[in-house]
Amino acid sequence: MRKVHFLQRGFAAIAAIFLVVILAALGAFMLTFSNTQQLTSAQDLQGTRAYWAAQGGLEWAIGGVVATTVPTPPSTVPLPATCPTSAPPATIDGFNLTIACTPLTFSEAGTNDVRIFQLRSVAWSGTVGSINFVERSVSATMER
Repeated sequence: MRKVHFLQRGFAAIAAIFLVVILAALGAFMLTFSNTQQLTSAQDLQGTRAYWAAQGGLEWAIGGVVATTVPTPPSTVPLPATCPTSAPPATIDGFNLTIACTPLTFSEAGTNDVRIFQLRSVAWSGTVGSINFVERSVSATMER
């Protein structure tokens, strides 16, 4: 009987080491998962901020097109609208901004020319290819 007792000696130490290794691996996984969640949340917030910066640039461009339309008396033809001539804001809330305006003129049968403006605003932050890069773009088409 003594021999059986001697063969079972040390089993608890092996089980304890195994349990500690499993718990350490679980803790490492939880830490990695938590860091990934935090990074994803931060990128989502930056993406939302970039979207609203691009939206602000688009609204600036729309306001510029509307401001170039010169009202005239009803009996005359209004002067055609043009793309904004002033320099767009270079940054909004820390995001770089690019605004493009493309005017198109179409003739309709028996009426005045129709001007269509295609507007696009792009806001970005960070370096392309890096983990902190974020870019959003919005576009609109308007007739004036």
